[in-house]
Amino acid sequence: MKLGVCYYPEHWPKQRWVEDAQHMQRIGIEYVRIGEFSWSTIEPKSGELHWEWLDECLDVLHAHGLKVILGTPTATPPKWLVDRHPSMLATDEQGRVRGFGSRRHYTFSSLEYREECHRIVTIMAERYGQHPAVVSWQTDNEYGCHDTILSYGETDLTAFRLWLSDKYGTVDALNKAWGNVFWSMDYRSFDEIELPNLTVTEANPSHRLDFQRCCSDQVVAFNKLQVDILRQYSAGRDLVHNYMGFFTAFDHHKVGQDLDVASWDTYPLGFLDQESIYRNEEKQTYLRVGHPDFGAFHHDLYRGCGKGRLWIMEQQPGPVNWAPHNPTPADGAVRLWTWEAFSHGAEMVSYFRWRQAPFGQEQMHAGLLRPDAKEAEAAQEAVQVAKEINMLSAAMEMDKDELMSLPSSGKVALMFDYDACWSLDIQPQSRAYRYLFWCYRIYEAMRELGLSVDIISSHASLDMYELLVLPAQAHISSDLENRLHAYKGILLAGPRTGSKTDSYQIPENLAPGPLSTLLPLKVERVDALPEHTQPAVSGRWGKGNLKHWHEQISTELPCLLKDDSGNPVLMGSERHFYLGSCLDNDLLKTSLAKLAEKAELPTYYLPDGIRVRERGDVIFVFNYGVRSISFEPEGAELVVGNKNITTAGVAIWKKLKDQRKHIKK
Repeated sequence: MKLGVCYYPEHWPKQRWVEDAQHMQRIGIEYVRIGEFSWSTIEPKSGELHWEWLDECLDVLHAHGLKVILGTPTATPPKWLVDRHPSMLATDEQGRVRGFGSRRHYTFSSLEYREECHRIVTIMAERYGQHPAVVSWQTDNEYGCHDTILSYGETDLTAFRLWLSDKYGTVDALNKAWGNVFWSMDYRSFDEIELPNLTVTEANPSHRLDFQRCCSDQVVAFNKLQVDILRQYSAGRDLVHNYMGFFTAFDHHKVGQDLDVASWDTYPLGFLDQESIYRNEEKQTYLRVGHPDFGAFHHDLYRGCGKGRLWIMEQQPGPVNWAPHNPTPADGAVRLWTWEAFSHGAEMVSYFRWRQAPFGQEQMHAGLLRPDAKEAEAAQEAVQVAKEINMLSAAMEMDKDELMSLPSSGKVALMFDYDACWSLDIQPQSRAYRYLFWCYRIYEAMRELGLSVDIISSHASLDMYELLVLPAQAHISSDLENRLHAYKGILLAGPRTGSKTDSYQIPENLAPGPLSTLLPLKVERVDALPEHTQPAVSGRWGKGNLKHWHEQISTELPCLLKDDSGNPVLMGSERHFYLGSCLDNDLLKTSLAKLAEKAELPTYYLPDGIRVRERGDVIFVFNYGVRSISFEPEGAELVVGNKNITTAGVAIWKKLKDQRKHIKK
């Protein structure tokens, strides 16, 4: 449980660096990320390398005991490089070149740009790979930010044709997989295939899905190019990339296979304001603290992408500059977000940024310091967290490194699959339905029940979980099918599970496709509903409304919920259950509580805004709500905070031995 900060020494006079390092020490900062946007400072002209400033900065930070995460600068190629290789620029869906003047101005498919990245990363790794200050490397920065995964230029077309040829071998195999007999779309060779944009109407969904997969694989290859260099010259250092919130345009699990740690950049207020998932009343209630499950969802998702290891590379410290509106966080919110991350297994939380810059595109984005170098409010909250980490360390009789060994996994798993997300986004059928948001609402319901959840890939081991939820696993591979048949816990498969083949066709035996032997039912028709249409649902497990998606199912399985016409909605028995519709939040929570009961997992209907996360013998309680609440775990002693938890408050408890481990209000 360490604190860090993002620092841009190139923004400030050198005479400030020592003072900054000393100030970081006083706050309790241990890790400093630098360098990820510094290419033009390092190399202002081709081959003219200026290392003196970076040498000096690393020496200053090291002299003050600060550990450096050094970023490769490939997210911001300099102007001279773009002028030399204009084909490296990305092209948008309308065929327009996305030019120089901000950041992320490249396409992952450009071999010319990859060569330049190979060159600069190699030079950096040779120079700093064994520097005593450097303990970690960050590859690039925020892959895909500003919608830069999909690119539609000639370079991308060449890469796509090669990718298709490698996957299918023959164009006849591709034609069959894509169903190109429809609308007379057969191809005679791979060279005839174009990108799936600028078509008269919707492009073939199989075409679109393969293009998405191809672009994702370009990210994987681009990242691996850098990883291989860093492994060679800087062995033993952690390699990490910083992902983003609610971003699904590439497969983070595949990228994570080549890294040591997953990190992400968490901005709770910015995402609350801009995302359509949140209702207006939620946006108002959580205006200054963020939605209670935004951070937690991504912590658990990215911990699963990081081989069980998680860092927060950028934590919002104050108002941001990029959302539709940018309110100031509530007092205590930065502390709350920091502890929420630690409760989900984060080893380090790094604040973005050290000092607010008075120039450039992000001059209204806050830092721990104001532009005049005076401390902003978040700096004192970081100081408080640093002190509280020591308090927890003493209470647990562990040093701060040992705190990281506290178990962070839960007994409940939610499967999140990027390929399923792409499949169902390509043809959502209802504008009110989105795979990502349906997964999020299921996660939210489980959190409101006090469950600690792991978010896992479709390739993860299932053995450790008592309850497994597949929100909408569109394609069921043979490997996943076998593992689901062997799974001994309680299984819930949600609507649209098994509804597509790998090549994006409806399975011959209809949904749930390969799972029909495990779940003997057949989805005969679907009803994709607008937001304002929410038919009634009732049954042995409660009553409420369905929304967005409703399947008409034939089955002999016992029905636990039915619609107002008597059609099955939730069915199953013993260990295997199928939900054929999206449910309102209350009924969804009730149904999940019933399943948790079958899995012998205790659940608790938490007060509004309260969330609980257990990590080994530590219980973390968070209040995102608008009023103070007294909340005390039974069989535990208070370590940090108070029993009466105010808005944006945190209380941390240590379990007593041989005591009951449930929560009571």
